[in-house]
Amino acid sequence: MKRYLSYCWILMAGLLVASCSSTKSLRKNQMTIGNLSAEEYVKAVIDQAPDWKAVTAKMQLTLARSAQEVQVSGSLKMKRDEVIQLSLAPVLGIEVARAEITPDGVLVIDRLHKKYVKVSFSELKDRMNADLDYHAFQSLFLNEIFVPGKQKLTAQDVNAFDTRIEAENAILEVNSAKRFAYQFMTTINEGLLKQTHVGLVNSPYGLKWQYGNFKPLDNKQFPTTMFVAVEGARRSMTAQFNFTRLSTNEDWEANTQLSDRYEKMEIDDLMKILFK
Repeated sequence: MKRYLSYCWILMAGLLVASCSSTKSLRKNQMTIGNLSAEEYVKAVIDQAPDWKAVTAKMQLTLARSAQEVQVSGSLKMKRDEVIQLSLAPVLGIEVARAEITPDGVLVIDRLHKKYVKVSFSELKDRMNADLDYHAFQSLFLNEIFVPGKQKLTAQDVNAFDTRIEAENAILEVNSAKRFAYQFMTTINEGLLKQTHVGLVNSPYGLKWQYGNFKPLDNKQFPTTMFVAVEGARRSMTAQFNFTRLSTNEDWEANTQLSDRYEKMEIDDLMKILFK
């Protein structure tokens, strides 16, 4: 049980501090992608993005750090523009840990030891000098391309991306990013997002988020497998999500309330524990 909680802390910390490998900016030209121009292709990818108001799923999560691996069951619940909840419940459906991301920040709860970490996105931005916000996390879990700081993409955002073709994929990269590089790999035939990279330019640090095993969800496609790798850390850290029992049910409590019995941990103390 202790390992479940330790790996939950590690995963969330990795998501917060990670970025991706260096890439060069790619300029648009008169290339065609399938039967579309580069601009038309980007517009098609934006237009086909799912508009679910909520997504819930049962989850099997495999967390690995170096050679150690642990599997734990749980659930994923999301309400668009409101909350993302990851719950770990390895035994009889009893929750032992929860990570909750809202537009205000990130909350990670250790139910067994009655501890929690709560940090705002404004604090994270100051600490990391990064464009971290709720909508970036939401896009990662909803299999969407995104532009940092923008809540929702429209057809007018096609010029925010540079494109190139790589085998059977089209690579889209945010062209206004400076400190961080945002790169999306999509399938030319279907326009499905297969992989997202978020990376710190000119460094080995990165976050790779891969998608697979797409299944129908309200006439759209949802990836029932997600593989996440933190790159550049001293120890390798990965997470694989396998989702079942998908639904768009909105009838659940969106925000977690903690009692006075819970003790707050500072994020600096958490980092010392994880990366000592």
